[in-house]
Amino acid sequence: MPHPVLVVEDEADFVATYGRLLRRHGCRMISAGSRGDALAILETEPLAMVIVDLRLPDGDGLDVVRAARERRHPLPVIVVTGFASEQSRRQALRAGAAAYLAKPFSTSALTSLIQEVLAQSST
Repeated sequence: MPHPVLVVEDEADFVATYGRLLRRHGCRMISAGSRGDALAILETEPLAMVIVDLRLPDGDGLDVVRAARERRHPLPVIVVTGFASEQSRRQALRAGAAAYLAKPFSTSALTSLIQEVLAQSST
């Protein structure tokens, strides 16, 4: 069984969507509703991947991207945002994100990204 996927999102509807999609792909989800909770989980849990919202109630999702990339075994990260811009896309990729996705997104777009990112990280 692959390690779980950390989902960092403060909107319950999106958390539920991520959970459904991840279960379909045989992944278990751990969710965090804040930057602080996500950073704590990154320190203690074996994970396969991170999906993080850029805007969190207690700070910037890019902090989570950086922390995931700085682990002994760096994790791939998909950044999602409802406030997409070319500048935020560049910042996310510069911070180490594997992919960037604007909300609202189709479930097929997210599914494809999850498959692609997990496949790349297992090679």
